[in-house]
Amino acid sequence: MNILDQFKLDGKVALVTGGTHGLGMAMASGLAEAGAKIVVNDIDKEKLEAAIVEYKEKGIDAKGYVFDVTDEVAVEKNVELIEEEVGPIGILVNNAGIITRVPMEDLDVSLYRKVIDIDLVGPFIMSKYVGRKMISRREGKIINICSMMSEMGRPSVSAYASAKGGLKMLTRNMAAEWGKYNIQTNGIGPGYFATSQTAPIRVDGHVFNDLIMSRTPAGRWGEPEELKGAAVFLASDASNFVNGHVLYVDGGIIANFGITKDEVEAAKNV
Repeated sequence: MNILDQFKLDGKVALVTGGTHGLGMAMASGLAEAGAKIVVNDIDKEKLEAAIVEYKEKGIDAKGYVFDVTDEVAVEKNVELIEEEVGPIGILVNNAGIITRVPMEDLDVSLYRKVIDIDLVGPFIMSKYVGRKMISRREGKIINICSMMSEMGRPSVSAYASAKGGLKMLTRNMAAEWGKYNIQTNGIGPGYFATSQTAPIRVDGHVFNDLIMSRTPAGRWGEPEELKGAAVFLASDASNFVNGHVLYVDGGIIANFGITKDEVEAAKNV
């Protein structure tokens, strides 16, 4: 097979959880450009409908389903529905997640559990029910959206770092259990990207912006489009012997990250 052909996703169904905006939408769009049929979900019907319109404006015929990734009954039901209405799910991107920024001593246990439930238990539930289908077909690609916090801590994100560190290890365990079924499970660890959520802090003089600019060897924030290649690679035949790996798309910041006491203080509320 020609090397470029190995990256084609023609006819494959890709389910991207939380793929209604930001980095999730960017990765889903990249998979679509490589030929995949896109399915996205969200718990908010209006948000999902708006995203489907945006996908259509991009020329992508995405399908949307409303369900909560932490609701096991809803997940099982919707996985069955997607396979009936769209086709067998060949690619699962566990992207849905939340973050909270609260010092540990002030973090309510219920909020800590909520982050763990969505960011770690959700990918487990999704992978369990999609994975069963992949096992029966003896093929599949699962991509867990990890984080730089899968590798390092930072003030105020204890719940998120706990979840993403756990997701990295879940990724490895899924690879160990399901590799024999020709299922490859890998992760993507995005660095700091220019999105609508980061817009308020991406200004010269903002302490966190200056931190990212100085610590990232690339000297800039990432653009969402720059996640497409990693997603397509890990979803395609080009990665058939890559399993249990987390691919950090971070401009080199993990390789270079050092932080001063003053910068720790500056980062606490970001």
